Amino acid sequence: MPVLVWEITPADETALDRYEGWPFLYRKETLKIRLDKKYVTTMVYIMNEGRPLGQPSCYYYSTILEGYKSADFNVDILRNAVSDSAEEDGE
Repeated sequence: MPVLVWEITPADETALDRYEGWPFLYRKETLKIRLDKKYVTTMVYIMNEGRPLGQPSCYYYSTILEGYKSADFNVDILRNAVSDSAEEDGE
């Protein structure tokens, strides 16, 4: 799964918390990753256990798709993930 690393401000994190449904839908975890030959501490949102999986809303999918395209990520990865979630959701 491709990822982007962003430097965010506390105000950005507050806005992301609301957008991602923290702490009810997603939780935040910290990870150490290697970036440009050094290790940095990062924060990620991970869906809480027990939450039903399903397809994202059209708006959320469009936002993610736009990000994939602007980062030159392979959009087939996103399409396959959405397709897999639809199969798990019974559609």
